[in-house]
Amino acid sequence: MKLIREIEEQDIPPLRELLAIVFDDDSYNEIQRLGGMTNHSYRIVREDGQVYVVRLPGEGTEALINRLDERKSTELACRLKIDAELLYFGDDGRKVSRFIKNPQPMNRNVMCRKENLCQAAEIFRKLHTCGENTGVPFEVFEMASLYEKVIHENHVSFYQDYADIKQAVMGVKASIDNEGPNRRVPCHNDSLIENWVLDGNGRLYLVDWEYSGMNEPMWDLSCLSIEAEYSEELDNALLTAYYGRQPNNMEKRRFLAAKTYVDYLWTLWGLTRVPFDGAFMQNYADQRYSRLKRYIAAFKEK
Repeated sequence: MKLIREIEEQDIPPLRELLAIVFDDDSYNEIQRLGGMTNHSYRIVREDGQVYVVRLPGEGTEALINRLDERKSTELACRLKIDAELLYFGDDGRKVSRFIKNPQPMNRNVMCRKENLCQAAEIFRKLHTCGENTGVPFEVFEMASLYEKVIHENHVSFYQDYADIKQAVMGVKASIDNEGPNRRVPCHNDSLIENWVLDGNGRLYLVDWEYSGMNEPMWDLSCLSIEAEYSEELDNALLTAYYGRQPNNMEKRRFLAAKTYVDYLWTLWGLTRVPFDGAFMQNYADQRYSRLKRYIAAFKEK
């Protein structure tokens, strides 16, 4: 689901201010609004022909995102060379990075190609096995409680059967927890298709680390599977590329459980955005919630 927006005139002064901080000069030759669900991001061409992406944080994001934590993960991704070069990251979340050359149109068909699926698996493996601890926790159920609080405060309606569905998700979690602890590794946590960039040479990058943090690795793979609408065959190909072998039954169960966690959390996140983005985010949450129920039913059959 991609949202394209027009340039907003109120963004120009803070954008120029940011350029002046980074380059000592606020001029540019071209500006183009990029797609995005919450932030205001722009492609900027400077007078010397160099191209950058400038991000201004979206309204209301300060209640949901710790920008200092995001910076830690962004810097790690840049060191691992799985994201574009970072030039500036302010305490308030304003960011300037180098624009990836000749980006290709991204959609689920692109991410279903075997070569890109394998690149994504390699990026995840590189991130998950880097051995670093960012010190940034991604606690799914603590975040869910925070989102519930925000939803209540903003007087957004919950689903009538939400209490039952929440209990079912907790049942999935209890079942998985009984199988042993999950290891915690650096994760992106939001690997939707719009956060992947394929350059003109066929190299894949993973961008936008707002929700990154230490989490169980299956979250990243299941998130990509959901967003790219992978079939069971492609799910198996993704897991096989990630592990370098066929996944075992426990790994498959954890992968499916992570799908329930992903849709549970992002359903709530979508509801927190309803006061700012209206029907678009309500529809987003509704779609997540409907699919969440299907994953719960599928897990019970395992």
